Amino acid sequence: MLAALIAASGCVFDAPAIRGPVTDHFDGRRFMNPNGAQLGGVAEVLGWQLHRQQGPWRSQRDEQPGPRPPYRVGSGELRATFINHATVLLQLDGVNVLTDPIWAQRSSPVGFAGPRRVRPPGLRFEDLPPIDAVVISHNHYDHLNLETLERLQAAFPHLRIVTSLGNRALLERHHLHAVVELDWGQSLKLGPELTVTSVPTQHFSGRGLADGNRSLWCGFVFAGPSGRTYFAGDTGYGPHFKAVGEGWGPFRLAVLPIGSYLPRQLMSPIHLSPDEAVQAKADLGAAVALAVHFGTFPLADDGETQAPDELQRAAATDFWLLGFGEGRDVPAHLTDEATR
Repeated sequence: MLAALIAASGCVFDAPAIRGPVTDHFDGRRFMNPNGAQLGGVAEVLGWQLHRQQGPWRSQRDEQPGPRPPYRVGSGELRATFINHATVLLQLDGVNVLTDPIWAQRSSPVGFAGPRRVRPPGLRFEDLPPIDAVVISHNHYDHLNLETLERLQAAFPHLRIVTSLGNRALLERHHLHAVVELDWGQSLKLGPELTVTSVPTQHFSGRGLADGNRSLWCGFVFAGPSGRTYFAGDTGYGPHFKAVGEGWGPFRLAVLPIGSYLPRQLMSPIHLSPDEAVQAKADLGAAVALAVHFGTFPLADDGETQAPDELQRAAATDFWLLGFGEGRDVPAHLTDEATR
């Protein structure tokens, strides 16, 4: 969120503007949620920053990384490894994909201030298998991390970057190539058997003072012999979950954010609570859900363990809380239906 820091930065960090035809989620200059949901105004956000009551976070954790993942999985197979925040290694149908990757020490436009990670990434960067593609749901600093993307491109020269509409200019400005940006409903082949589609979410975008909602936010649906997998990116609860479930589901796996949800009066339009994540799993028709977006960066008022504790109290069936660096094969509960 970094409201105070961004406000002090002027337009230095603004993402490039985009112009285009008007749609139900774009007015020709800025994107919007079709149902009108939006973040509170500048005064409300700054007031929260000045008077916030944050739950407890440890200052630093020194934890051992998880084991090296398999090199690849075969056609029809699906494996997910939770790395940190919204970063998951999805291995499916012979393709290795990273979601919203961040290995940086801070979620911030600068290296000396802003939210600092409290625990290391669950996988060492050197232990990653060959990465074929990265998907980036939107341009906030905890999801679109340029330092990590530059590192990935150097390590994996054939990497493709798939992102929401309006982000390519920012990425290319930083010498990142093979960037494909997608509007909601647009698809791209990631491999001989695997397709990714950008789908609606409920959020907002911006990296500076004057670029609010100049780029789109989205989730992603992966479809292939392994069935269908959904990655939400960052989102509040809304009618898009049922729409995605009806249009692209049911899902073998849904990756859903559960953290950065307090205070609710400010966060509810843009971030799921744990209880809402459980409802989203049901709306999507997901056999298994994987919780992300918690325990890494202190971004909102919920404490370090508050979101996973709340999720456990909800006693949701087949809603996984993996350890940082833990990988797990996803059972093929819905393979027959999801590949219809």
